[in-house]
Amino acid sequence: MIYNTIMVQLDIDEPPALRLAFASALARRFEADLIAFAAADAPIVLPGSDGILAAGGVLRAQIDEIEARLDALRREFESLAGEDVRVSWRGYVANPTQALAVEARAADLIVTGSPAIGPFADHARRIDAGGLVLSAGRPVLFASHDLAPVEARSVLLAWKDTREARRAAVDALPFLTSAAEVLVAAVEEETGAAARSGVADVVRFLMRHGVRARSEVVHAGGAETGESLAKLAADAGADLLVAGAYGHSRLREWAFGGVTRTLLQKSRLNRLLSC
Repeated sequence: MIYNTIMVQLDIDEPPALRLAFASALARRFEADLIAFAAADAPIVLPGSDGILAAGGVLRAQIDEIEARLDALRREFESLAGEDVRVSWRGYVANPTQALAVEARAADLIVTGSPAIGPFADHARRIDAGGLVLSAGRPVLFASHDLAPVEARSVLLAWKDTREARRAAVDALPFLTSAAEVLVAAVEEETGAAARSGVADVVRFLMRHGVRARSEVVHAGGAETGESLAKLAADAGADLLVAGAYGHSRLREWAFGGVTRTLLQKSRLNRLLSC
């Protein structure tokens, strides 16, 4: 697994410079092409007492506003990119999550910011984090809230014996192979040896790929698993947490339960999620 192309998602209502700098640093690190992506959708306007023509006018004004903002973002991106020929731009009047999931076919890694969580987030102008992870078919890196560059010298790989966790371990290999230490962490939610049965295999698998890995299995002790993983990452000095994204529901991000939802909320960490 290598990152030859990175796609960075920009929020239409936020200044792009910090997120672009974050993604550009990753592109330089992996000698990758960088694609900037932005999209927003105009909500459906139902005809009121003024009729269909008035509703159509409101919709046209909303589309014009989005197009103007996309053009401004593109010009700012091009100004920041300068003469770099390994960058390109994609902007759409469309649902940002759905459009990004389609455009992800062109990238090895998607970079975005810390997501808006909850059923009432405006997903016409900001991505639906869970919907993106479930539909993109690519690893998604959610940057920490301060958008500090990813050092990834110490990485925590959250392990549970699921397809999603196996996928995440492979998708994160470009980060894992360059880390000074990778902690493969499993959390026992109940006493017993179930969580211990696979971590040794994972460590051996990673070591065969040149990863300096060790394992740790802890008992949750009443704490929620996601909180336990975040604490382990902090104790290890990790600035990147890698995990498989899964939950009881596979509908939308607010329906994710347990670990995935908690990790999405841990905005002090860079989180790489795969599904």
